[in-house]
Amino acid sequence: MQRRHDRKASKNRDQFTEQEKQSRISHSKRSVGKHEAQSWTTATKQSLCLVWQKVKVQLTLSMSFLAAILWYCRRLYSFLAQLLKRWSNYLQRKLIRNLSVLTEVDLLGYSAREWKGETKQAKHMREAYEELFWSHHIKYVRQVRRDNYCVLRAVLFQIFSQGIPFPSWMKERDILKLPEKLLYSQGCNWIQQYSFGPERYAGPNVFGKLRKCMETLKTNWAEISATKDHEERGNMCNTLFSDESKEHKLYEAIKFIMLYEVVEAYEQIKNREEPIHNLFSLLLARDSSSDPLSFMMNHLNSIGDSICLDQVELFLLGYLLEVKIRVYRLHRFNTEEFQVSYPDEYRREWNEISLLTEDDRYYHIPLFRT
Repeated sequence: MQRRHDRKASKNRDQFTEQEKQSRISHSKRSVGKHEAQSWTTATKQSLCLVWQKVKVQLTLSMSFLAAILWYCRRLYSFLAQLLKRWSNYLQRKLIRNLSVLTEVDLLGYSAREWKGETKQAKHMREAYEELFWSHHIKYVRQVRRDNYCVLRAVLFQIFSQGIPFPSWMKERDILKLPEKLLYSQGCNWIQQYSFGPERYAGPNVFGKLRKCMETLKTNWAEISATKDHEERGNMCNTLFSDESKEHKLYEAIKFIMLYEVVEAYEQIKNREEPIHNLFSLLLARDSSSDPLSFMMNHLNSIGDSICLDQVELFLLGYLLEVKIRVYRLHRFNTEEFQVSYPDEYRREWNEISLLTEDDRYYHIPLFRT
């Protein structure tokens, strides 16, 4: 019995030992598995950290690079915007400086700026401007450069901007041949003393220079008058009247045409041919222009240089260009001479242009609005 009990106890011990052994093996396996899992997690975390560090560095570099690019682009944009603004202002100042007929401005606003104060003259001029605004429906004014071509500029600008065609006599003649005709047909050798306004010039080359002036007038007048679109015609006028060289050629051509017509009228008077317009008699009756040579030397040569056209020459200008020039003389406000026409005798089919002047020296262009 005792042996059996011992064997049984021994067997139980062996079984317990075996179970404990199996338990330990199982625990060891679980420990190894857990350690392996922890090792894999740790390795994964370390790998991810390494990857993130690399990505973080790349992102930091990329963001820094992008920020630098954005900063550079912003500075470049700012620089280009400033450069463009300066260039635009320069071009605008240059255009305004060169444009001899400025864009329209409000008439009463212009009057208020030009005639401030409470002097008798300032009040008188403001009243004259108000009369133009309320009674004559002149709402705007275009300022014309104040030089000694002023009246010629104001007249020609309106003729061109309105698309007024050549006068009838100019359609029948080739004005390019007038300089040579004056010399060879009428023997006016003294034409070599002709002066071109501020550019004083005399000599045998005067004919070539005059021909270029006539070509400039004929070409530009024909081109602009053939343009039917008002806006396009206005742009062409702005371009033309921003070119001082071409402008002066236009005015010298008109001056020469005036001289040519005076020569023809003078010859008709001498030869007692067909009656001439009374304005030629009036012009040649002056001591300073009793013949074409004195008219050129004492009047035309100085126009554009030291003097403008006077009243008699305005009559001649309107007659030759076949336009009625209506002039509002503001310094003559409240008199019969406040509004005058040049010439006073004109044909019904002639176009009308308007000028306003404060002193019979410098002229501006009034614009009507109903």
